[in-house]
Amino acid sequence: MKTLEVVALTNDVPEKHLRRGQVGTIVEKLATGVVEVEFSDLDGKPYAICAIPENNLMVLHHLPDAIAA
Repeated sequence: MKTLEVVALTNDVPEKHLRRGQVGTIVEKLATGVVEVEFSDLDGKPYAICAIPENNLMVLHHLPDAIAA
């Protein structure tokens, strides 16, 4: 996973009041397999930022892959 990729949670993060499916942006790679993700509302106002293991995230794609096209 790379910085600025848009991701969705695949598991709840109850201590941050985040649910599976919430969308965020990777803002930093913290360690092997761990990234910092910022979650913002539709106006761009951040409401949570936290370290998330990459295996608890799914990268979202807005355009089809060349392979799929």
